[in-house]
Amino acid sequence: MKRIGMLTSGGDCQALNAAMRGVVKTMMNSDEEVEVYGFLDGYRGLIYGNYRMLQSQDFSGILTKGGTILGSSRTPFKTITDPDENGLDKVKAMKQNYYKLNLDCLVILGGNGTHKTANLLRKEGLNVVTLPKTIDNDLYGTDMTFGFQSAVDIATNCIDCIHTTASSHSRVFIVEVMGHKVGWLTLNAGMASGADIILIPEIPYDIKKIADAINKRKKNGSRFTIIAVAEGAISKEDAKLSKKEYQKKLKDSKYPSISYEIADKIKQVTGEEVRVTVPGHTQRGGSPCPYDRVFASRLGSEAAKLILDGEYGFMVGYKNREIVKVPLEEVAGKLKYVDPDSSIVKEAKMLGISFGD
Repeated sequence: MKRIGMLTSGGDCQALNAAMRGVVKTMMNSDEEVEVYGFLDGYRGLIYGNYRMLQSQDFSGILTKGGTILGSSRTPFKTITDPDENGLDKVKAMKQNYYKLNLDCLVILGGNGTHKTANLLRKEGLNVVTLPKTIDNDLYGTDMTFGFQSAVDIATNCIDCIHTTASSHSRVFIVEVMGHKVGWLTLNAGMASGADIILIPEIPYDIKKIADAINKRKKNGSRFTIIAVAEGAISKEDAKLSKKEYQKKLKDSKYPSISYEIADKIKQVTGEEVRVTVPGHTQRGGSPCPYDRVFASRLGSEAAKLILDGEYGFMVGYKNREIVKVPLEEVAGKLKYVDPDSSIVKEAKMLGISFGD
């Protein structure tokens, strides 16, 4: 008998359900008897003992379903060792609930912060296997995360829709894409939709260079310019500030997000009319695309194999087109950034896309 606990932590994304389904279906198709306990609302469920036993029918019909059947929440790693408001030791409570259910393994689906806590639990002696989810594709140790391709589809479609209205008006259009610290989503959606300018956190921009790109398009007869902006995009001036100074600037800013600041500066420099669109959490929602359904199912299946083989302390990742196991200590606390000198950035520039640098 294998007893496993499952939880989904952090922001939701497409294919969480598909990944959990992959784990459970693989285990139930083995010769091993299995009991599955789902912790509700992420680590919060593990801390406070909110769980339910899951049956095979709970995983029927969820391959195409977005979100997560277990619910999710953000439990910041930086406060995970702090007592809660009632003085509860959260790490101790998680361990107690793990042992109370006599679990053989915890299956944890999440992104960067989730993996830091997962690695902490591994260090505390719990058997852990993780799956890489995030629309940002910024998790270290894997070439791809599930949810990413689905989010690229949505962001691309949004920019595609802007193209049709852009062709009718002589304006600059900004579409703000999710991604506070890394630009994978903006880079891929921008290229896929034919954006003229792409601004990502890894390549600080110069507003004058953006204006030059807009004016060049106008000189060449283009009536509009489309800019894909990551929500964490940063100017060259702001990139020189300390983290504390930049956070204060954001706090004191009159703009609701970076895109509105960029729009205001473009108008000041070029005189062009600028419109901003923020698709926001739509990028996390809806059904997973076919790629993510297959990818998450594969990851889930391989996670089940690790559990059945008694191999713990790994994230199931994807490298060089193969599913691999990556030690958690190699993943936790690291982000996978876009390299400004990478081939994809160079190729985008060869296509005529400006990065404002």
